[in-house]
Amino acid sequence: MVVPASSSNSTWVLVLASAANLMVGLDALVVSTALTAIGRDLGASIEALEWTVNAYTLSFAAFLLTAAALGDRFGRRRLFVVGLMLFVVASCACALASSVGWLIAARAVQGVGAAIVMPLALAQISTAFPPDRRGWALGIYSSVAGLSTVLGPIVGGVVTEGLAWRWIFWVNLPIGLVAAVLAVAQLRESFSAKKEAIDLLGLLLATGAALGLVWGLVRANIAGWESSEVLSSLAGGALSVMLLVAWELRSAQPMIPMRFFRLRAFAAGNAVMFFLNAAFMSAIFFMAQFQQVALGAGPLIAGLRLLPWGVAVILGARCAVGFAKRFGDACLIVFGLVVQAAGLAWIALIADPGMVYAEMILPMILTGAGFAVAVTIAQKTVIGAVAMPDIGKASGTLSTIRQLGGAFGVALTVAAFGRAGSHATPMAFSQGFAFASGVSAMLSLAGAGAGLFLAGMRDKTHIAPSSGPVPLSNPGDKR
Repeated sequence: MVVPASSSNSTWVLVLASAANLMVGLDALVVSTALTAIGRDLGASIEALEWTVNAYTLSFAAFLLTAAALGDRFGRRRLFVVGLMLFVVASCACALASSVGWLIAARAVQGVGAAIVMPLALAQISTAFPPDRRGWALGIYSSVAGLSTVLGPIVGGVVTEGLAWRWIFWVNLPIGLVAAVLAVAQLRESFSAKKEAIDLLGLLLATGAALGLVWGLVRANIAGWESSEVLSSLAGGALSVMLLVAWELRSAQPMIPMRFFRLRAFAAGNAVMFFLNAAFMSAIFFMAQFQQVALGAGPLIAGLRLLPWGVAVILGARCAVGFAKRFGDACLIVFGLVVQAAGLAWIALIADPGMVYAEMILPMILTGAGFAVAVTIAQKTVIGAVAMPDIGKASGTLSTIRQLGGAFGVALTVAAFGRAGSHATPMAFSQGFAFASGVSAMLSLAGAGAGLFLAGMRDKTHIAPSSGPVPLSNPGDKR
């Protein structure tokens, strides 16, 4: 069952969940800065190095829903600690890797650990804080998530240049161990109030769907969008989604209750998160490269130049809840996405190898602030749409859709980059970067369109009944 948390316990939940979020978020991107050094040390090809990133992404996306379901059944704190320890062990294996094959395998295990940690961190925050404080807590958590994404290239550059690439993994050892020990000592155990059997078929179908879709997306621009590998992977993922929906509609104890998607707050909020993360991750993916290839900055300087973006993420997340109380959740989500789109479009218009870095500071601030505002309120909206016993399932679904959005955004903008530019010259890169940034802006506007469906709802927690049918029109959603 869910035990009401004291203020002290709530503080520990937020601190430890945010610390774990920072560690996992950094490792998702920190490797990208160190790839050249890794390839030189291990004698790895470009294709092999690509899989040090893809292995993490694939296992992360594939096991998110499984981790959320196991946490509901066997204890969220217990599984959170297991995930931290698995992440630490896999990080040590990465640091000790003597071949690229060893490194790829360890990165896949690291992704499983991350998949356990992330949804359970979000679920514990959502259960530890009452609805009136949940938005504030999620704002802190979201700012850490956004900051970790921006800091990834910086940390990678600092560690790789100052020490060695293996230290980007060794630093996880003390952080993970301390977080695991404190989680055991300070956090209370929580379960779903309903002791349900594990939906094994649902887990298999959900894992297959995520694996197929993400595999197709990360391989599309290398193998070709029309290749049999990519088409069969995407088709298999789509078929798994359809089978999953059909099964969950029939299952007495579904892993993802389809009634969730009858709630406007849950369905539209997840759509917002998909496009929001697609725009953000695709923009971050190219920005550090633009600083190096087009503007001639080194890895460390390129990372430091992203700091205005990171600072805007922190400040935007802190202010989001206060603005939402004044203007409404839907209004703020749409506003944040439009601001992010404006910042990305501005960057697309001014991108040029002869530009001065200072010209990018204001649009980067707009992009970061818009993301922070939208992601904070979107998370609160989705989690607040379901009853307390269903928070674990809701957070697992949200985390998976967010990950799929990021993979989709990067794949789409890489394809757009390839059509308009290349890595051949600074000018060619700038042209591709500008086109890709424009596509990211369009993804953000698509998220704003999804956010419009939230208009007219009450700006409070929207509770879905924990069992039984949900009417297609929820009277509680109307003003």
